[in-house]
Amino acid sequence: MTAFATHHEFLLPLGYADAAGRLHTRGVMRLATALDEVEPLGDVRVKDNEAFFGILLLSRVTLQLGEFAPVPPEVIAGLYAADFAYLQAFYAAINAPGSGVPVRATLPLPAAAPPASIETVCPQCGAELILDLEPAPLPDTREVTTP
Repeated sequence: MTAFATHHEFLLPLGYADAAGRLHTRGVMRLATALDEVEPLGDVRVKDNEAFFGILLLSRVTLQLGEFAPVPPEVIAGLYAADFAYLQAFYAAINAPGSGVPVRATLPLPAAAPPASIETVCPQCGAELILDLEPAPLPDTREVTTP
């Protein structure tokens, strides 16, 4: 019997909107195995573009997202950037060796309003990432008339 949790629930900040317009926000992620991190490296999509590694890895360990179980790479690829960054940070938190820190203490469930930015670390290369979620200002489209 396993003495620690191997499956962790999460709630995406924004959610995945499927083709029918349904929003999927709740999911379950399991702890990663060595094979989860090694096998995607042989995938031709990763060989063509290393950034695809994160999509394949998260697809392998995300057991459920709303009505999707298993979660195909196309669903992970279709996430908003904020949700993708959240899942990467969640992955890093639950797979941190010996952290002993409850996941919810590290990554609180999102409040009603999404945060202005998300800070995370890439689980593949360790680079620190800051994703600015503030919308860009709209251009001024008023017409200027001179007398």
